[in-house]
Order: sequence, then C-alpha cells, then structure tokens
Amino acid sequence: MAVSVSFRTYLLEQLGQVRPISSRAMFGGMAFFAEGLTFALVADDTLYFKVDDGNRPDFVAAGMGPFLPFGDPDKPMQYYQLPEEVLEDSDELTQWMAKAIAVAQRAKAKAKPKAKPKAKLAPRKKASK
Repeated sequence: MAVSVSFRTYLLEQLGQVRPISSRAMFGGMAFFAEGLTFALVADDTLYFKVDDGNRPDFVAAGMGPFLPFGDPDKPMQYYQLPEEVLEDSDELTQWMAKAIAVAQRAKAKAKPKAKPKAKLAPRKKASK
C-alpha cells in the first residue's frame, strides 16, 4: 500500500488548491484531512474519497469501485476510487471534495455518543458533632 513521494506531492498540490488539507501516513498508505476530518485515503498511488449513500452514486456512475484493503469484495471500506480526470479539473475536484468532507462530517456526527444525563445526587447528610 505504498505511496510514492511524487504522488503524495501531486495530491497535496491538487487538493490543497481547493482548501487547506493535511496528510498523515497510515497503515502503509496515507490519509488526508480537512477541518480535522478524514475525507480521503491513498493506497498504491490510488486516491479514494469517503462515500455514503449521498455521493456513492457519483463514483458508481463514473465506473469507480470501493477500496478493498483485504481483497474481499464483501468487506469494502466506505471509500471509492476518485476518477483520475477529476484531479485535473479544479471545479470538479472542489465539488467531489466538498461531498466527501460532508460525508466525513455526517459520519462523525453519527458516531458521537450522546451525552448522558447527569445523575442527581442525594443530598448530603450533615455530620453530627
């Protein structure tokens, strides 16, 4: 799942033109972040964007498939390969990135545990002298 230095540099340039991003090596590949949210992964010099039911049809219509880190088609990750031509078109890239970041925002909101109501404490008894 290696990522070449030249591909990483290219992605940082292309994605960074759309909005501020950062990257970090993860599990032999890379993850890309915007606003603290993981919206893209790279493995074997292939870029994948985060998907859900809202943007997955865009990837399917473009003939792109899911990231299969374990090779099992029954266990895809919720990341799909970005069409290469999108990286060359800043307007299109802006739209695809915005959708992937929105997916990451929804996933984070869904994963956030709801705050538990605070338990009411029984009144303390005064110590006798």
